[in-house]
Amino acid sequence: MTTELRVLQPDEGDTWYGKLERAFSEEESAEERAMWRELMEPGRSLAAWDDGEIVGTAGAFSFGVTVPGGASVPAAGVTMVSVQPTHRRRGVLTSMMRRQLDDVRERGEPLAMLTASESAIYGRFGYGAATQEMRIKADTTRVAPAALPGCDDVRLRLKEPDEALAACEAVYARTVAGRAGMLVRPPGWDRMLILDPEDDRDDDEGPLQCVVAEAGGEVAGYARYSVVMDWAEAGAQGTVRVRDLAATDPVVGAALWRYLFSIDLTTCVTAWNLPVDDPLLHLVPDMRRCLIGLREAAFVRPVELGAALAARTYQRPVDTVLQVADPFCPWNEGRWRLSGDGSGATCERTTDPADLALSVRELGSAYLGGFTLSAMAGAGRVQELRPGALAAASVAFGEDVQPWLPHEF
Repeated sequence: MTTELRVLQPDEGDTWYGKLERAFSEEESAEERAMWRELMEPGRSLAAWDDGEIVGTAGAFSFGVTVPGGASVPAAGVTMVSVQPTHRRRGVLTSMMRRQLDDVRERGEPLAMLTASESAIYGRFGYGAATQEMRIKADTTRVAPAALPGCDDVRLRLKEPDEALAACEAVYARTVAGRAGMLVRPPGWDRMLILDPEDDRDDDEGPLQCVVAEAGGEVAGYARYSVVMDWAEAGAQGTVRVRDLAATDPVVGAALWRYLFSIDLTTCVTAWNLPVDDPLLHLVPDMRRCLIGLREAAFVRPVELGAALAARTYQRPVDTVLQVADPFCPWNEGRWRLSGDGSGATCERTTDPADLALSVRELGSAYLGGFTLSAMAGAGRVQELRPGALAAASVAFGEDVQPWLPHEF
């Protein structure tokens, strides 16, 4: 099959988005569609055409992503990828991925990243699962977060989400450098976090609410949430659904969680995207009263391998030669010497004998420190060629604070 692949034109946006909705078997609200149209970047959306009809879509956003060491590295946030069911397994997706990664490289972005509705799809294009998100459901009649010294000094105030938007975004910006995987958001992205179309709410779910926490006279944290009421025969049993929470101080974070666990007429708190090492796990007296689930979140792909590996720091000194396979982006294939420590790194081509053999997919999974090379070696995905090289490199790639993607895109 021959398809035409080209950059989306402004007057094609509604048709393009409609095809995307059809591929995912959903119809978004007018408010949500308008928001995404505003966030889409000219020149970064692709359409595959067959006989005058759009049969494939793909887009990208321009982010900065925090990497180990705290630096922000340019990254393409791949998004809105779809192929119409009539055109599956005909090479449409492969052609869009090829065109997109070439474009990312031309733009000088060392990384590409995405979230996947079907996680098995993107490994063949070099994307590796790099972060996880934790989901929690807690019975607030059985557990309550501990009060840290100073919690009573934190002032909590309810605000309308749009009224508090600027203050909340300032808090978020102060936390970005402290955890790999977090995004430096371009202007306008804060609106996505307060999008709340009434048609998208579940039955008996109230509107989005926002509580801000003040410490030392300034806003130092916030939580955005909704309440789903359940008027059972035994009494009200509402559920607090936490959309997002950020704090610049552990005491402020603890005060916010105590508030969420104590809202009147509720007996449950759920959160669908927390870091796997969120302090909440250690604030509650009994983790067993919290139903916990994990799943992969961000998939990362080094596009310019040398630049990507040199952009982060390493937990322990490392000096190793990597034999890298990358058939989809062959400019990354070959042997690379990675040398670095906590202050910086270099990654350059070499003819020296290799210490480890792996594909770019495994490097994507290890890049933010969320998955270890040793664990992947146990699955046969990393091969040790020099005794001792695996353990040393695996520790070096690690990160004390677990990486986390704060939201989808």
